[in-house]
Amino acid sequence: MEKQPNNPLHGVKLVTILEKLEGYYGYEVLADKIRIRCFEHNPSLKSCLKFLRRTPWARRKVEDLYVRTFCRSS
Repeated sequence: MEKQPNNPLHGVKLVTILEKLEGYYGYEVLADKIRIRCFEHNPSLKSCLKFLRRTPWARRKVEDLYVRTFCRSS
C-alpha cells in the first residue's frame, strides 16, 4: 500500500471513523455538530453506515469532523 502523508484518512475505514466519533461525542452531540437525520432519530452504527455510504455530502461532513477532532497537527 502506498503511503499518503497528506491524507489523514488514508487507510481508515468509515466504520472506524464512526465508532471513534460516536465513542468520543455520542450520537446526541454528533447530531448537534452535523445535522444528519441518522444521528437524530434512532441512531445505530448499521443505519448510519448505510446512510453515509450512499450520501457523499454527509460522509464528507463526518470525515471532516473526524479530521478536525483526531488528526490535528501539533
